[in-house]
Amino acid sequence: MSLTLLYKGKTTRFKYSISIKKLMTVVALVFGVLMISGRATQQADESVSRVQFAQAGLDAQKQEVEQLRQTTEQRVTGMMVKLADVQSELQRLNALGMRLVEQANLNPEEFNFSDVPPVGGLNYDAELTLPSSDTLLSSIDTMLVEIDDKSQQLLVLESLLMNHHIDEQRYLTGRPIKSGWLSSYYGIRKDPFSGLPAMHKGLDFAGKEGADVIATGAGLVTWSGERYGYGNLVEIDHGDGLITRYGHNKELNVKIGDVVTKGQVIAKMGSTGRSTGAHVHYEVIRAGQQQDPLPYVYRKNK
Repeated sequence: MSLTLLYKGKTTRFKYSISIKKLMTVVALVFGVLMISGRATQQADESVSRVQFAQAGLDAQKQEVEQLRQTTEQRVTGMMVKLADVQSELQRLNALGMRLVEQANLNPEEFNFSDVPPVGGLNYDAELTLPSSDTLLSSIDTMLVEIDDKSQQLLVLESLLMNHHIDEQRYLTGRPIKSGWLSSYYGIRKDPFSGLPAMHKGLDFAGKEGADVIATGAGLVTWSGERYGYGNLVEIDHGDGLITRYGHNKELNVKIGDVVTKGQVIAKMGSTGRSTGAHVHYEVIRAGQQQDPLPYVYRKNK
């Protein structure tokens, strides 16, 4: 069986015969080509989608990595700033140590306070370059070793100073004023501000504003400046874990690092800080704990 196509025009006549089998074969081929073409287009679309999905994933990972980098930089920068603060404290200790060596007429060759700390500070005007973790850890280790070394030297220096020429004078006795009166004792009392019972960890000696405040024993000034509650405060380390404090001063006559003698004028009486009138708040601290200063005030000299 066959299929015949007949075309007849005015001047042209065309006739074509094809068997049903061949026609089916041609139709099958055309359908196959169309199917293959459609499949190829679908595969191309799927490939594009996969590429776009992968690109989106990479963009998300890039953002996460960038955020992690920024967080890490902030943390490392914070560590470097803290290291710079520690270095500044080391430099202050170096200056303090050298000054004490000079004042005590000790041999400066026995102490190396003048050594320059090996770790540099931050330059905020320049572009910040973060160090590697190994470099940063090495700097921290170096600084810890130096801090330990300076601490040991200061302990030795304190021992030498306390036994060099002020051993007897560092014995605490007497009142922290030249004139005035004892106005408040150590212990539980009515708080002048709240009206409630509160612990008073020192003695108050009242007097005229501007009156002399004196050291009750020789030692090393470890604080001279404003402190919360105390107003203008002088703190003196007398060695062996013994410290005295003199608060609410109007003026300060000494600075950190000064070696003071017993009876030396260290401040002028005032009413700074948490105070209701001119007086000096006097504390005695032993091994980190406030003591009742009264026995020290009335005990006899050596």
